[in-house]
Amino acid sequence: MILTDEMRAFIRQHSGDEPEKLLLDASRYRGIDVPLAATQIAARRQIRTKLPQWFDDDRLIFPSRLAAEQCSSEKTALYKQRLLDAADETLTDLTGGLGVDSYYFSQKISKVHYIERSEDYCEAARYNFAELHADIEVTCGDATQMLPSLQSDVMYIDPARRADGDRRVYALSDCEPDLTLLLPEMLRHTKKVIAKLSPMADISHTLELLPGTVAVHVLSVRNECKELLFVIQSPSASDPVIHCVNFTTENGEQYFSFHPDEEQQAEIHLADEVRSFLYEPSSSLLKAGAFKSLCQKYPIEKLAVSSHLYTSINRCSDFPGRIFCVHEVIPFNRQCRTLSRTIPQANIAVRNFPLSVSELRRRTGIADGGDVYLFATTLSNGAKVIIKCGKSEKKSL
Repeated sequence: MILTDEMRAFIRQHSGDEPEKLLLDASRYRGIDVPLAATQIAARRQIRTKLPQWFDDDRLIFPSRLAAEQCSSEKTALYKQRLLDAADETLTDLTGGLGVDSYYFSQKISKVHYIERSEDYCEAARYNFAELHADIEVTCGDATQMLPSLQSDVMYIDPARRADGDRRVYALSDCEPDLTLLLPEMLRHTKKVIAKLSPMADISHTLELLPGTVAVHVLSVRNECKELLFVIQSPSASDPVIHCVNFTTENGEQYFSFHPDEEQQAEIHLADEVRSFLYEPSSSLLKAGAFKSLCQKYPIEKLAVSSHLYTSINRCSDFPGRIFCVHEVIPFNRQCRTLSRTIPQANIAVRNFPLSVSELRRRTGIADGGDVYLFATTLSNGAKVIIKCGKSEKKSL
């Protein structure tokens, strides 16, 4: 599996074409492996924004569209480097896939061993690693069968989350391999396991299934939850740290951490009214369930127990989420049917509210878009309201 100069030129020339149409017209392109080219074009579209370094290198090859779809983004792969300690010298990637994580791990650790069952994936990985000048050992085989002979400071695993018929699965027991069964054997051959799990997995339930978890990292990119990383060292009763990270569109990073026990024991601070500023937590915080802990670390109050929106008189500039200036608090009643007369267009979100966004748009007649933000929610006194906001400037007001 290799991309010749002619093939790379063909891929560049047809990068805007639909891969399916290229396959239908394959007879027109003599001397070109059109199925391979179509796969490269489709895969490159998958990685254009999430893996820009690899996208810019037209020497690299992709064994399948699915490999590009499922691989880590550049931002999340770089973040995983932080999970390595100075004493970590060797790492084994038990589920190599496209090899993105192995590649970025190799920039921080002296020896990386990539293991993958698919020979096509291994062939592509060997080729890509050589082109990228990455010194990574590649082995084709079933890591679960090889495990008794492996020894490594760190083991990384990303269980496949697709079942028969390309059906997506989220429960650990449905993934391949089953980490709950494999973990005890892994910990006999390594001092640290890093597991990449579905962002749909329930964190509390997963902690019960993976004893020895010392940290959970909830990663979002542009406020969309992408990965859950569980760092497991040995069975213990210690309370793990939950790290919530959101990589923003400005290449910034929003961060918040807490302990589950802290969240359970924290007192909730409820607001008796909506104040000058409104705060919407990042998707990582919402996924992790850091609802009461926020009020302990920031001078804000929660609108209601289940509303997951916060407010304050003064702007809390370092809040890990979006910040809005409150313009008006509108009671939700029959008069809202005419709200489009004064607010013809707005971005609408609902939190702890009886109507969905689409239902609220039908009820009010407000079109999507613009610079106005409407949050339909319930206050601590049970009142249903629509909060009209604008994006808050970064500087203090």
